[in-house]
Amino acid sequence: MYIRDLSVLDEVHICPDCNETMSCCEVPPVHVGDGLGWGAEVFFICLNDDCPTFENGWKKIDTNYGHKGSFRNMQLPGSKELNALMVGSKIAFTGSIVDPEAMREQNERYSTEKKAVAALDTCLENNDMQPVMTLILDEAARPEGRVAAVSLLKKFNDLSCIDPIRNHTFRKTALEQDCNMAIAQILKKNFQKECPFCAELIKAQAQKCLHCKADL
Repeated sequence: MYIRDLSVLDEVHICPDCNETMSCCEVPPVHVGDGLGWGAEVFFICLNDDCPTFENGWKKIDTNYGHKGSFRNMQLPGSKELNALMVGSKIAFTGSIVDPEAMREQNERYSTEKKAVAALDTCLENNDMQPVMTLILDEAARPEGRVAAVSLLKKFNDLSCIDPIRNHTFRKTALEQDCNMAIAQILKKNFQKECPFCAELIKAQAQKCLHCKADL
């Protein structure tokens, strides 16, 4: 999840019915009301099970609609207008509580990814491999950006990319294979190879490793 306005995470909303602090939660992907959307990326919900709105809501829904459910008090960011949100169980929305610190870190990661993708078009010209490595090593980055970054590796022909990639754990095997192929081409262009024993780079024609002294 990406929040455009992080200032909403600093808002404090108090439930007027129980005086408990309302929890900041992610909005559901689909609005079950008028279909126009929530108009916000998060909202604030009273998750206090002892709140009168929640306690009394079970009977109201059963009497009026013949269903099992209750209500939670809800407010949108920047508003003190109180709304009743229907829920089907006690645990509804408890799994969507926003961790402000985690959300800020996620926003920062997304912003870094976005800048790296934008820099791909000019990174070769600027001799800046950082955007390429940023995307390759970010498992949360979009696949198309990472694939584009891998395609630039052999064009940079820079041996410094090898260690970070070798020490990274890839979740997608196909992307790791593409990186391995690019590394093989870079090594060949630079007349280098990796020692199978210590992983250090040595000359392609070497018969003994310069670093670990192993016979090759």
